[in-house]
Amino acid sequence: MSNFVVAGITQLETIVNVDHLPMEYSPMTSVPNSIHIAPGGDAYNETVALTWLGDHARLLSVVGRDTDMNLFNPHDRKVSISTEYMLPLTDTMPMQVILCDKERNQQIFEDIKGLREVSYDMSMVLPVVAGSDMVVLSNANFCRPFIEAAQRFQKPIAVNIHEYHSEKEQYSEDFLKAASVMYFSDDTITGDPFDFVKSIASRYTPDIIILGQGSKGLILYDRKKEINVHYNTVKTNEVVNTAGAGNALLACFLHFYLENGDSTAAIKNALLFASYKIGYVGTSTGFLTVDQLEQWRNLIWGIRTPGTVG
Repeated sequence: MSNFVVAGITQLETIVNVDHLPMEYSPMTSVPNSIHIAPGGDAYNETVALTWLGDHARLLSVVGRDTDMNLFNPHDRKVSISTEYMLPLTDTMPMQVILCDKERNQQIFEDIKGLREVSYDMSMVLPVVAGSDMVVLSNANFCRPFIEAAQRFQKPIAVNIHEYHSEKEQYSEDFLKAASVMYFSDDTITGDPFDFVKSIASRYTPDIIILGQGSKGLILYDRKKEINVHYNTVKTNEVVNTAGAGNALLACFLHFYLENGDSTAAIKNALLFASYKIGYVGTSTGFLTVDQLEQWRNLIWGIRTPGTVG
């Protein structure tokens, strides 16, 4: 079990399943069981996923002043997370609407309310970071001071880059310079994906880069192993909804990478974890336990190492 500090966005998410994107105009569409509303956000999703895997994960995030904190621990979920460090600093809850079609395409509408203007109480951060094994950050404005806190205690930093755009890279430079593990989605990346990874690796000093490529799989870069390799997706569940798959993949990778330092074993586990998760609607649902993950790994690859799924 590892101790994680996870800092970033928590929001209320509305997921709408549609036939295809872009959508044709219709004044009214009525489809049973096509709309799902629940808490989400990259930091929240990662915290729940790490908790499912048996880690101790503290979520440091911002919510609305009018928010019922019981919302973040549904009664029918088998694990719970602490809301102690989720500070009510915005007038209302940050929100997101995600349209998802059958081809895994997504269209996202986001309203982060006053999140860009808030400042987190750093007096709460230092003792939590001091006792952690890794700090996992979103590149949100309020997370910037967490970089210095992690470096002060020599804690490795993993960064989930929210919507990378080359012309806006300067706004994420603080995170990129500090990160030992980076996660990107290719949704907004143009050009050759291997060249993108090589460019990031040459301009910064990460040990690991993961570039999520949706249904195509991902690219894993490991500086120490000197690899920059593509992995295909694996098949477990039928695809129901892919929202949150990247958060799940990153969380699972970090769990196993911190445990044994083997990036290739960790990424295989992460692919399985994310593959199973997309059989469920909701960005913070559908997570496997370590034992369940081992069963799937044995089934697909037929390889078993006593006492571990790595």
